[in-house]
Amino acid sequence: MRLGVLDIGSNTVHFLVVDAHRGARPLPAYSHKTELRLAEHMEGDRLSEPGITQLTAFVEEALQLAEDKGVEDFMAFATSAVREAVNGDEVLRRLKTDTGADITVLAGGDEARLTFLAVRRWFGWSSGNLLALDIGGGSLEMACGVDEEPDAAISVPLGAGRLTREWLTADPPPADEVRALRRHVRAQIARHVGDLVRYGRPDHAVATSKTFRQLARIAGAAPSSEGLYVQRVLSREDLAELVVKLTGLTAAERARLPGVSEGRAAQLVAGAVVADATLDLFDLGEVELCPWALREGVILRRLDNMPGRAQEI
Repeated sequence: MRLGVLDIGSNTVHFLVVDAHRGARPLPAYSHKTELRLAEHMEGDRLSEPGITQLTAFVEEALQLAEDKGVEDFMAFATSAVREAVNGDEVLRRLKTDTGADITVLAGGDEARLTFLAVRRWFGWSSGNLLALDIGGGSLEMACGVDEEPDAAISVPLGAGRLTREWLTADPPPADEVRALRRHVRAQIARHVGDLVRYGRPDHAVATSKTFRQLARIAGAAPSSEGLYVQRVLSREDLAELVVKLTGLTAAERARLPGVSEGRAAQLVAGAVVADATLDLFDLGEVELCPWALREGVILRRLDNMPGRAQEI
């Protein structure tokens, strides 16, 4: 079956086409995305008209692409930017009226659980007690457990884009602002560490998301061109050094570092502060990068819930 998945994130809006069936890994067939940065289109706590207009145009484009690519099943979901906008429900109604698309808004806990599912499927049961970490534009998702359903799944408003807008005012950011951000981030994460490790320390700590991938690439991890199956890790020692390095650079200078996109360079300092705090507070020496994340979790859950023929044994 050919599935089309529209992911409306705080930074990027991504339409992905995959060939998949239950029991098999989804194979990407087509990808189209843009850094729409919906979180920057907020006027107070409302998504602005220009933001809605741009989102509507992308949804229409995605639906046309789905038809062109022979998609049989189309699903769309939105995360923190739409979830937290006071006019989020109105935006979804307008999108339904204007484009015909039904868009589901995921709760933060559901983001954490679905990301955990993708990580569990990628690494398998041999990973034991698994900790999955994901830094998005609006929130940080953390989940831990020994099964496909995590024992604990938590979302906190510590996304790299959100923190950059709310805490950092200059480029490069002043040292006192970085210290204040560091205190805030660590206090927020520390509240939840006990809930996530109460069933035991993780046997395997895994990170997903563009922020972690960029930090790992700067620290020397293999580029994406070497494929999905190359092991990539990010150590706490490297992260501590990166926080110091990145805070002394402008966004333009960060964009010239390996693996860093121009659109994400401005929020990389905040992302590094969150990543560093997470590894430190969970007492992790390193995290392994996983190429699968929320989108793949959504796809896998959809495939799991599809009716299928009983198999002979």
